[in-house]
Amino acid sequence: MIEVEHFTDKELEGLLATAKYDEELRRRALALRRKIYGNKIFVRGLIEFTNFCQNDCYYCGIRCGNKKAERYRLTQREILDCCEKGYALGFRTFVLQGGEDAFFSDAVLVPIVQEIKKKFPDAAITLSVGERSKASYQKLFEAGAERYLLRHETADENHFAKLHPEQQKLSTRLECLKNLKEIGYVVGSGFMVGSPFQTLKNLVQDIRFLQNLHPEMIGIGPFISHKDTIFKNEPNGDLQLTLRLLAILRILFPYALLPATTALGTLAENGRELGMEYGANVLMPNLSPQDIRKKYNLYDNKIFDGDEDALQLANLQKRMVKAGWEIVIDRGDPIRRA
Repeated sequence: MIEVEHFTDKELEGLLATAKYDEELRRRALALRRKIYGNKIFVRGLIEFTNFCQNDCYYCGIRCGNKKAERYRLTQREILDCCEKGYALGFRTFVLQGGEDAFFSDAVLVPIVQEIKKKFPDAAITLSVGERSKASYQKLFEAGAERYLLRHETADENHFAKLHPEQQKLSTRLECLKNLKEIGYVVGSGFMVGSPFQTLKNLVQDIRFLQNLHPEMIGIGPFISHKDTIFKNEPNGDLQLTLRLLAILRILFPYALLPATTALGTLAENGRELGMEYGANVLMPNLSPQDIRKKYNLYDNKIFDGDEDALQLANLQKRMVKAGWEIVIDRGDPIRRA
């Protein structure tokens, strides 16, 4: 039996380097997931409400330096329409995700959060809008946002510097995560698997960082290149390594909410089903208007399920039921360790 919980950094690095123990990791992760969450899959309605971004992250298709990106912003009415459609379909969590867009200041974003909470008081609101001040996070929390997703991307300062321009600092990202925890958000963090210059040692650092942070949600997915970035010719992340890491994270964080990401589904047709087999328990179908989905293009070949939201969810349910899972209408709050 692999006791991942007690591995040294060197032993953990060695485990990541081989597929020898993948089946054992998968079985352990699956057993833990079923023990704590059963066969339930929690769904979140993803609303990608702006692809403007002030950052120039070298790997990202919506970075400010990409002049080929076709920019858009949803209005408050359009965002609420997405929520209304999603609520009718059974979604009880809405994820508002966007680039770091200065247009959505507190004066603009706080009323949007308040209106969603007013109209759908039994639904959870998750934000994923990047680095903001602690005061801003506090205002959004008081407006009704309960969860916040902010990937640390890499816990190694030198690696972070190779993926971002000089003005972006890992220390700022970590301070934001600290502030979110202090305010009382349910916090999600995570990293890309196979990003340029990443080493197995970096991945061990990421795991150790998460063990110190204690996030309730952990989002990882394979790096996938974008044709309009400097990393356009870099190889994509490895599917099996991503699954291996999912299993390890489930073992180390048995109560965490782990999504099977769109990037997994982009890398392999059955990627999300495989993610569930390795310990994931969250899916994030897209509720954004059909005409803008392809504009939120973080990486090439991003999948777009279905031509209509109800059909998309029905097809997803069929696929998951066939794989032995149950999509539930639920806020999908994390279970706290007893």
